[in-house]
Amino acid sequence: MQTLLLSEKLAKEIRLHGAEMYPHECCGALLGLESEVVREVRSLFRLVNRRTDSSRNRFSITAEDVRGAERAARTGGLDIVGWYHSHPDHPALPSEFDRENAWPWYSYVIVSVATGEAQTISSWRLADDRMSFEPEKISAGAATNA
Repeated sequence: MQTLLLSEKLAKEIRLHGAEMYPHECCGALLGLESEVVREVRSLFRLVNRRTDSSRNRFSITAEDVRGAERAARTGGLDIVGWYHSHPDHPALPSEFDRENAWPWYSYVIVSVATGEAQTISSWRLADDRMSFEPEKISAGAATNA
């Protein structure tokens, strides 16, 4: 199982974003660094959910949104290491829609938001064959010196 280093401060920011956007899905980029041992999130880049038809259970971002996240990452000497979004009134488990629209390699953090209150947070990586997600351990450990 892979490990994602996500500080309590950043996990709290993801939960807050999910609660603020409820009953719609929030979304954003995870900016950080990766070593052979661990993937560390050092910053978040909030994105606007561009979905207009079903933003309560789907999110969409544009190519320009991705470019903005890439610019923010580069400015901080970081990379995009993953993406986060919320599941309003649903568990923090990836959906079939999530799987169909995900890319291998990235971490996918999902926060469950029940009646406006953030609940469970989980992380997943899409298998190389794109057929399933594999759970990723979240550790709030100390930052690395990568």
